[in-house]
Amino acid sequence: MALKVAIVGRPNVGKSTLFNRLVGKKLALVHDLPGVTRDRKEGHAKLKDLELTIVDTAGYEEATAGKMEQRMWQQTKRAIDESDVVLFLFDARSGMQAYDEHFADLVRKSKKPVILLANKCEGKTQEQGIYESFKLGLGEPIIFSAEHSIGFDELYLSLKEIEEQKEKELPLDEIDTNTDEEESIEALKKKPIQVAIVGRPNVGKSTLVNALLNDERMLTGPEAGLTRDAITSRLEWKDWKINLVDTAGLRKQAKVTGAIEKMSVESTLYATNMAQVVILVLDADGILDKQDLTIARKVIDEGRALVIAVNKWDIANKQETLQKLNDKLDSSLTQAEGVPTVTISALKKKGLDKLLSAVIKVYERWNVRIPTAPLNKWFRDVQDQNPAPLGKNKRRIKLKYITQAKTRPPSFYIFSSNPEGLPQSYLRFLTNQLRDTFNLRGIPIRINVRKADNPYAE
Repeated sequence: MALKVAIVGRPNVGKSTLFNRLVGKKLALVHDLPGVTRDRKEGHAKLKDLELTIVDTAGYEEATAGKMEQRMWQQTKRAIDESDVVLFLFDARSGMQAYDEHFADLVRKSKKPVILLANKCEGKTQEQGIYESFKLGLGEPIIFSAEHSIGFDELYLSLKEIEEQKEKELPLDEIDTNTDEEESIEALKKKPIQVAIVGRPNVGKSTLVNALLNDERMLTGPEAGLTRDAITSRLEWKDWKINLVDTAGLRKQAKVTGAIEKMSVESTLYATNMAQVVILVLDADGILDKQDLTIARKVIDEGRALVIAVNKWDIANKQETLQKLNDKLDSSLTQAEGVPTVTISALKKKGLDKLLSAVIKVYERWNVRIPTAPLNKWFRDVQDQNPAPLGKNKRRIKLKYITQAKTRPPSFYIFSSNPEGLPQSYLRFLTNQLRDTFNLRGIPIRINVRKADNPYAE
């Protein structure tokens, strides 16, 4: 059973740097500007033989009720409450600050085991800050540098001791006795679907994640651009395991300013590229504007399955909005004809089952593999009805056979005597016929034409 570890501390002490170092990937945004992290971010880590679930949190700042900082602190408190152990970071170079002491009081009240890390100890100017930390009442600090990999052996020993104590306290039937081999077989049987939720700022992406999880997992509010990192949460629905990835809003490229927003955009695009299904959330008041279409085309060009969720449906002009949506899809998104669209209200938690059902259906289509025999029967029939056009030499282009090269998305090779002469219009015709015959509507399809080998060449 993985040990759940919350990394806490005031802003800009190196929490996200430590998170990235432990999980082995640059999943959390790191910048000199304080307050970059706003949501809880989880990742799996392995420190020697220790299995860890690491939670990065927002830095503590006092704020009045209802303000964004106060909601950020609520997320941090949730992370502490749900953790097995707390890693308390402070900046040894700048010494103790008022927020450090106030935060230490709150962490102590949680009654969770605490490991104190004196971060940024790569030089010799931190002695004063280390001595000052004893007044926090959290024990002796580990001399540490997340950026320069100092102190990780001591951190491992402290975590190992806490894990051993935790296992002694567990009832026998709660101890995970699965071997790595058993876990890998189980993972192969049913891997989680990677689902990224994308869209323009303030269309309700984080509210949708919270509604699907039935939990205030993500920081939400009227302010646009609250989400900065791509945050993953686990959901189980009708025996399906889903990794929901909430992402930062994508504005037009010309309007993206500042290092933080640029990093957020990169994080969103990375999450989209790594996803299997992408839910594009639209505001019912602004259906498929130019930026929405740009996002949708990027998803399809990357070969991902796409589902469109029209949010705030409870306050929309329904008939007019649907007509506008269908017109835009027919004229501007022909690359994946038949993209499923679902009307929802994330705030009122309406239409969520329909949305998840659409995700599962499009995911199954995205994974489909068509047997060679029925595929080639269809190929012969479609050519009998509408033969390939004449080539440059005024002879009919011969299309010999078709085979599916791979899935995710479905990709096909057609072998021809004259692949260069086949016009794109005929390839589009074949793609549409393929969609209709084998129920592949709404997903990207790849068809490549290759020159057939001459059996008498030798």
